[in-house]
Amino acid sequence: MAGQTIIEQRRAQMFPVLGADEIARLKRAGAEREFADGEYLAHAGDRADAFLVTDGELVISGPGGDVIVTHGPGSFAGELAQLSGRPALVDVRAKGRTRVVAIDPAELRQILISEAELGERIMRALILRRVGLLEQGTGGPIIVGAEDSGDVLRLQGFLTRNGHPFQRLDPASDGGASAILDKYAAEPGDLPIVLCPDGSVLRNPTEHQLARCIGLLQAIDPAKVYDVAIVGAGPAGLAAAVYAGSEGLSAIVLDCRAFGGQAGASARIENYLGFPTGISGMALMARAYNQAQKFGVEMAIPDEVQSLHRGEGEFALKLASGSSLKARSVIVATGARYRQLALGNLSEFDGSSVHYWASPLEARLCKNQDVALVGAGNSAGQAAVYLAGHAAKVWVIARRGLDATMSRYLIDRIAAQPNIEVVTGAEITALEGNSGMLRTVRWKNRDGGETAKAIAHLFLFIGAQPNTDWLAASGIRLCEKGFIAADGRHEGSPLDTSMPGVYAIGDVRSGSIKRVASAVGEGAAVVARIHRYLADAA
Repeated sequence: MAGQTIIEQRRAQMFPVLGADEIARLKRAGAEREFADGEYLAHAGDRADAFLVTDGELVISGPGGDVIVTHGPGSFAGELAQLSGRPALVDVRAKGRTRVVAIDPAELRQILISEAELGERIMRALILRRVGLLEQGTGGPIIVGAEDSGDVLRLQGFLTRNGHPFQRLDPASDGGASAILDKYAAEPGDLPIVLCPDGSVLRNPTEHQLARCIGLLQAIDPAKVYDVAIVGAGPAGLAAAVYAGSEGLSAIVLDCRAFGGQAGASARIENYLGFPTGISGMALMARAYNQAQKFGVEMAIPDEVQSLHRGEGEFALKLASGSSLKARSVIVATGARYRQLALGNLSEFDGSSVHYWASPLEARLCKNQDVALVGAGNSAGQAAVYLAGHAAKVWVIARRGLDATMSRYLIDRIAAQPNIEVVTGAEITALEGNSGMLRTVRWKNRDGGETAKAIAHLFLFIGAQPNTDWLAASGIRLCEKGFIAADGRHEGSPLDTSMPGVYAIGDVRSGSIKRVASAVGEGAAVVARIHRYLADAA
């Protein structure tokens, strides 16, 4: 199996052929249409339905024309974009006179819920097809820029965290990349250039501009009143979304960057119930994200909530994009933002050499190099073990021993890695480098001496601060450290805030247990509070 692509490994699950009874059930969910030979049903960048082939064939190809698969009778075209109504990532073309059943996103989601076995087969295929596109880099934007560019890494990280495929071309080694830069007369300040599937070109875009270009963000109906708005798409927020959607509440999830939160950045989670061999944080959070969409939950990612105000019977949320939305209740699951070292030149290396999570993207950058990692919690331990499989050596820098803050299984695993060295009682004192690239890391030792190592990548896992600045004018009570204070006067729950109808779950809540499992539990429990509140307010 080693070296095989996902298509080679799991073709039967990715491209199932449905039986006559299953086809008959799907026919009732869509509209029959006919296409001539060579006619396009959808281009990459178009919003498209899922298509069940009843006669003829559909050719699925990437924007460059490379054929991915050909669907015959009983097969269906579609992947996760069709589940959420976002733009297609591939071209869909008829081969010969072809008849299909077009199934729109709402009907597709209904099938997944109402048809247990058939829905499971379809959902598995949709997920595996997205995995295949991610593996091949097919169907997404093309980023043209240097591998070690901070802005290239920023955009790659954004797309990776959002589960969106992309390609990267380096002008230093790819003649096609150089030709693209010449074609668009790109100046150094324009880099990276991004080519979107719809043909538009962006010059060193913000993450929000890129999200707009590739269709991640969809318009929010300002007249619609949701049962619940969930602010934050980490484990707590996604759990609340799954339970709210599955229980029939109209829900929308908002996050300023990507789904998954800090958990999504974990290389491997091994103490989460039901995964004895462990699972990457990204895989776990992607499952939750897709599961929430299956139940009809809307996703507004990336879109940042700037303020929350209470009105007559509803709440108003103002967004950074300039739009707004209304909801009858609100769940705050904004977690926390990463702490940084108090070093004057840290920002010079942010993105290119200083990282706050350890994913395959960072692992490739660190291959066969020495890296430094600061932190002594579980996230730091997971990252250190993961990076040890790629880096030449991992220096773990901690002010105190690991026993007080890290799980025993991680401490034992770190001790068993020959290329991890733990330095306790130490503190980073200086970063040295040029042109945004780190060259040397210096730290002060317990005995007062100083150590300097040639290190090009530094990982920071030193905790986080509550992400509650946006609540400053809301009237919601915070504790002295800035976390949302529990207020049980209204309904007697630690998830209640001082404002009825607004609930706090996960790391943003004062007194919460900083574990994925507890965050998920709070996300499930808060939906019962929402039901009771909405019933009382009716």
